[in-house]
Amino acid sequence: MYASVIFTTYNHPKWLEKTLWGFSAQSFRDFEIIVADDGSGDETRQVVESLRSQIGIPIQHLWQEDNGFQKCKILNKAITASRGEYLIFTDGDCIPHPDFVKNHVELARENTMLSGGYFKLPLDVSRAIEKQDILDGNATRPGWLLKHGVPFTPKIAKLISHPALGAILDALTITRATWNGHSSSTWKKHVLATNGFDERMQYGGQDREFGERLMNMGIKARQVRYRCSCAHLDHGRGYARPESIAKNRSIREFTRSQRITRTDYGIENTAPENAES
Repeated sequence: MYASVIFTTYNHPKWLEKTLWGFSAQSFRDFEIIVADDGSGDETRQVVESLRSQIGIPIQHLWQEDNGFQKCKILNKAITASRGEYLIFTDGDCIPHPDFVKNHVELARENTMLSGGYFKLPLDVSRAIEKQDILDGNATRPGWLLKHGVPFTPKIAKLISHPALGAILDALTITRATWNGHSSSTWKKHVLATNGFDERMQYGGQDREFGERLMNMGIKARQVRYRCSCAHLDHGRGYARPESIAKNRSIREFTRSQRITRTDYGIENTAPENAES
C-alpha cells in the first residue's frame, strides 16, 4: 500500500523542520509527504527545499496565498494532489513516533478511519529537541523526555506505541474515537466521497466535523491513540477567534442533526451561488 502523509503549516519553519526529520526516520518508507502550506513566507519554502534531498521521502510542497486561516482549503488541495490510496493526516508541529506511518498502514481496514493520539510537550522541551534527538527516536521516547524535563503524566504512555500494549490501552480508554488533525487516517476514496473538508470552517472543530461526515457515511471510527501517536510541539494559537469557533459549532450541529455525509463547500464547490458562506 502506498500512503500519503498530509499536514499543514503556517510560518513555523523550526517546528516544520522537526516534523520533517521525524518522517525521515520512519520504519515504513513507502509513502509521500505533502506539506500543505497556508500562506507561509519564504523561510518555510527554504526549509522544505533544504530537506527535500536529505530525508529520502518524496515531498510535495503546496502553497496558497495568505488569506487568514484557510486550513481546510489547503487540505483539500493536498487531498487532490495526493498519490497514495491511503491518507494519513497530522500537523506540521508534531514529531511522529518512528512507527507512526507503519502503524497507521498496518492497522488500516476497509470502511474504517483511525483515530490517533498525541502528547503535548512543554515549550522549553519543544525548543530544545534537536535533529539527532529525532533521528535517534528520543523525541518520542517517554524515558528520554522525562529525563529532559517533561513532567510525568499517565498520558505520556501514548508515546510508547507498542502494538500489544497499545491495543490493550486503546481497548480500555473511555475517550471516544474521533477525527483528530494530529493523527488520523483513512482511504482516499472515503475522503473524496465526503468532498473533503468544509472550506467555510476556520479554526475550531473543522477536523471533528469532517470525521462526523465520515461516520455519517457509515465509516467506523477505530481508536488507536496508544498505537499511532506523536509528540506535539508547543506554540501559541493567535488564529483562534470566538466568532469562527461559534460559526464552526453551528456547521457541526447541522452536520450531526441532518446526518450530512458530503459538504457542498469542499473539493468540488457545488453550493448554490447565493448560499451563505
